[in-house]
Amino acid sequence: METFLLFNPDSPLIFTQFYFWAFFGVVYAIFALIGNRMLLRNSFLFFASLFFYYRTSGLSVLLLLFAIGAGYLLARWMASCRKGGFWRGFFLVCSIAVELGLLCYFKYAYFFADVLRQLTGIEVAVPDVFAQAGNMLLGRELFKVDAIVLPVGISFFIFQLISYAMDVYRDEVKPVRNILDFGFYVSFFPQLVAGPIVRASEFIPQLHRKFNVSRRAFGIAVFWILNGLAKKIILSDYIAVNFVDRVFDNPLLFSGFENLVALFAYSLQVYADFSGYTDIAIGIAALMGFYLPENFHSPYKATNPQDFWRRWHMSLSRWLKSYLYIPLGGNRRASFGTWFWIIVFAAIALVLSGSVVVAAIIAVSGITMTLVGIFSQKHRKTIISNINRFITMLFGGMWHGASWNFIIWGGLNGIGMILYILWKEMRWGWRVALTLLSTGAVFALQQFAPAPVWNILLVWSVVIAAVTLVRGLNAAVSRKPEGRFRRALGVVWGVAQTFTFITFTRLFFRSGSNLDPATANEVAWKTARDMVNQIGSAWNPVTIPSICIEYRRVFLLVIAGLLIHWLPERWKRHYRLSFASTPLPVMAVLAVAVIMLVYQFVTADTQPFIYFQF
Repeated sequence: METFLLFNPDSPLIFTQFYFWAFFGVVYAIFALIGNRMLLRNSFLFFASLFFYYRTSGLSVLLLLFAIGAGYLLARWMASCRKGGFWRGFFLVCSIAVELGLLCYFKYAYFFADVLRQLTGIEVAVPDVFAQAGNMLLGRELFKVDAIVLPVGISFFIFQLISYAMDVYRDEVKPVRNILDFGFYVSFFPQLVAGPIVRASEFIPQLHRKFNVSRRAFGIAVFWILNGLAKKIILSDYIAVNFVDRVFDNPLLFSGFENLVALFAYSLQVYADFSGYTDIAIGIAALMGFYLPENFHSPYKATNPQDFWRRWHMSLSRWLKSYLYIPLGGNRRASFGTWFWIIVFAAIALVLSGSVVVAAIIAVSGITMTLVGIFSQKHRKTIISNINRFITMLFGGMWHGASWNFIIWGGLNGIGMILYILWKEMRWGWRVALTLLSTGAVFALQQFAPAPVWNILLVWSVVIAAVTLVRGLNAAVSRKPEGRFRRALGVVWGVAQTFTFITFTRLFFRSGSNLDPATANEVAWKTARDMVNQIGSAWNPVTIPSICIEYRRVFLLVIAGLLIHWLPERWKRHYRLSFASTPLPVMAVLAVAVIMLVYQFVTADTQPFIYFQF
C-alpha cells in the first residue's frame, strides 16, 4: 500500500501500468456510488486527479495547486470588472504573466541562460528557487536546489489556464464559481499530463451534466482504451526499444539505411505514442460521461503540410490559432507583435549563427517582404498572413521544448506550410521552372561544397522535379478534367511527399527529446548532424537484405502500422461500431484477448509517454 500511495520517480502512475488501472477501478467504483451529486462528484474527481498528479510528478502537485488558485481568483476578479475597462485588462495581463512565468521558469530557464551566454558570454547559474524557498520554510535541506525539475505536463495545464483566462476576458465563458469545480476542470486526470488541451467552453458545461453513458458509448469508450494500449505498447514501445532508440542514441554505429528507416519508424512511433495516450484518455473520460475533443485525425493521410497540422495535435493547433495567430492579425493585418517577434527571432538567429550568409538571407528576405508589402496591396495580405503563420509555428515548436532543435522543427513546418500555400497558387509552368532551378542549385552545392546534406536534398529535389515535370506536361497537353485515377495518384503523391517532409523535420524533434534541458542544445545538434551525415553518405547495398532480416519484426510492425493508419476512415468506423455493438460477454472476451496480446509486447523497462516531458 505504501508503494502505491507514495511518489516514486521510477514508477509514475501511467496508463500502461497495473497500478493505474487499480487506481482507476477504485475511482470509478466511488464515482458510481456518488452518482449525480454534482459538487461531491466534481470534488472527488478533483482530489483523485491531484493524487494522480502527485504519483506522476511528486511535489509538483503544489505548483499545480498554485496555478489553479491563481487562475481561479484572477478570472473571478477579471469578470467583476467592466468589459473593455482598464482593470479587466490588468487582471488578464496578471493571469497570463503568472501562468507564462511559471512555464518559462520551469521549462525555458536553461534555454534563456544558454542564449544569454552565447550572446554576451555571461554564465548564469539557474537554481531551483522554489526548492530553495521550500528549504527555507522547512528549516532543512529537503529539496535539491542545483537543478530545475520540469513538472510533468506543465505545458498542457498552463495552456489550458491561459485559454480559460482569455475566454473569460472575451466574455465567451462565465467564470466558474466554485474553486473545486474549477480545479476539476484544470486537473481532470485522463488528460492532465499529455492532453488534449481542453478549452473552457468545451468542458465547463459538462461540469453539471448528469452522468449518462449509453450502451454504444460504453462500447466505443472501451474500444478507444484498447486501441490506445495497442498503439502504445505494440507499436510505439516495441519499435522504440528494439530499434529507434538504439539508432538515435548512437547514429554513427548504424548504416545510412538504418538511420533512414529509424527516422521513418520514429514518425510512426511518436504518432502511436501520443495518439495512443489521447485514445486512452478519451476512452476513460467517456466511461465517466465526459467528452474530450479529438486530437488526431489520421495525420499521415495529409496531402500537404497545412492539412497535416489540421490533423495532428488538433487541440494545440486550435489553441495556437485562437490565442496567437489571430491576435497577431491572422490573415488580415500585421500587428505590433508580428514585427516585434520576427525581429526578435531574426536577431537571435543572426547573432547565434555568426554567419555572413545568414545575415544576408535575413536582410534580403526582410527588405523584399517589406517592399512588396508596401508597394503591392495585392500581395500584402499574403505576406502578412504567412509571416503570422511562420511566427505561430516557431512558437509551436518552442512549446514542445527548450531547445533550438524544437524551434528549427517548428520553423521548418512553418516554411513547409508557406511553400505549399504559394505553390498551389502557381501555374504549372512556374512550378516546373522552380523545381528545376532548385534542383540545379542543390546540384551546384553538392559539386562545389560537398556535404551529406546536399546528397539528401538532391535525391529529394530530383524526384520532386521529375514528378512535377510529368504532371506539368500532362496538364499542358490534356485539357480534360482530371479523372478519378489521376486524382487518386495526386493524393498518393501528396501523402507520400508530405509524410517524407514531416518525417525529415522529425530529425530535429527526436534529437532534442528526452534530454536534460541544461545540455539539450549541444547533444541534440550532434545527434541530428550525425544522422544526416550517415543518411547522406554512400550506402553499401549488399548489407541491406541482412539488416531487413535482422530487424524483420520491427520493420513488419512499422509497415503494418502504417497500412492500418492509411485504411479508409469508413472501414475504421465500421469495425469500431461493430465492436461497440457486440454483446457485453463477447466484448469482455475480446477485451481480455486484446490485453493478453498487447502485453506480449511489454518491454522490461516502463516506457513513459513521449509528451509527458512537454
